[in-house]
Amino acid sequence: MAYGTQSGGYSTLAKTLHWLVAICVLSIVTIAFWMSNAPEGPLQNRLFMLHKSLGMLILILMVLRIANRLIAGAPAPDPTLEPWQRKASSAVHGLLYLLVLAMPVIGYVGHSAFGVSTPFFGLFEFPPIIGKNEPLSEKLFVLHRYLGWAVTAVVVLHIGAALQHYFIRRDRVLQRMLPG
Repeated sequence: MAYGTQSGGYSTLAKTLHWLVAICVLSIVTIAFWMSNAPEGPLQNRLFMLHKSLGMLILILMVLRIANRLIAGAPAPDPTLEPWQRKASSAVHGLLYLLVLAMPVIGYVGHSAFGVSTPFFGLFEFPPIIGKNEPLSEKLFVLHRYLGWAVTAVVVLHIGAALQHYFIRRDRVLQRMLPG
């Protein structure tokens, strides 16, 4: 994901979408851990419903994020970054966009192939988008699980890099995405 040419930080909309996605991703990872370790029953079912709803919310937010990035662009890289850091940052951001967009799509298609609709916080349900195919759904859910671990790893790397910029390098990289 390449940097833009604008000076300054990210727009208020870009920041808002970033932090909404961040909160949702951190929440959904936590919920995924809880639901996979919860005993079968009402609690696990509620966690699954919340997980699915958050996944669809992430999908909607990511589509908005990508549209905003394409329309409004992004700021130029911080001038203190070395060329290798710019490349690493672009690679990590591109991977995050790809994974965080792919995860809900794979989950949605997996639920569709399983033969069920996907709830959205009890307000409505997204209908299945493909026909029932349980062997396919099993493969998609395995892929979804492995990509969940990949998302978690890349998010930890992203947070670690942001904190390194703030506390160790003491540059303005993190501040460009902070509210205000």
